[in-house]
Amino acid sequence: MRLSVKGKNLEVSDSIRRYAEEKLGKLNPQLHELTQVELELCVEKNPSIALNQVAEATVWTKGPTLRAREASTDMKVSIDQLTDKLTRQVEHYRAKRRRRHVRNDGISPGGPMSIEEEAGPQIVKSKQFTVKPMSPEEAALQLELVGHDFFVFRSDESGEINVIYRRRDGGYGLIEPQS
Repeated sequence: MRLSVKGKNLEVSDSIRRYAEEKLGKLNPQLHELTQVELELCVEKNPSIALNQVAEATVWTKGPTLRAREASTDMKVSIDQLTDKLTRQVEHYRAKRRRRHVRNDGISPGGPMSIEEEAGPQIVKSKQFTVKPMSPEEAALQLELVGHDFFVFRSDESGEINVIYRRRDGGYGLIEPQS
């Protein structure tokens, strides 16, 4: 497993780096396909943010890419909470894989499953609308007008469907399909 630790608004000390390596190293035995972990530690400078010690991680595997973000008043606590969240995601992924590999007699290798475990995500609302061609700047204005966290539009340059979304840091992100 390759671990990359970056700091934003802080210098990552050796003790914090070792602590993060120790904690995130526990994911490796749980997830055999683990290839790389990128950890970003950040101190929010805004005084109105009480939980200003933020830990964000992206875990690349041969299967899904796992992401988690946790914030607290202490960086080690943020790393602990982040590791717990990633561990839960790994357990969920492993359980999902076990459910897919049910034996022919219908009995799962992990034992009996409850109905709640079998149910996947449910779509509670479906909506259709006309996707209008516009620039990303126009789409950002529309996003503000509708008050949603994302907005789907057709790029007036490429003609492809794009998504603009509001980021946690207050900025905007743009998702464009690759050709």
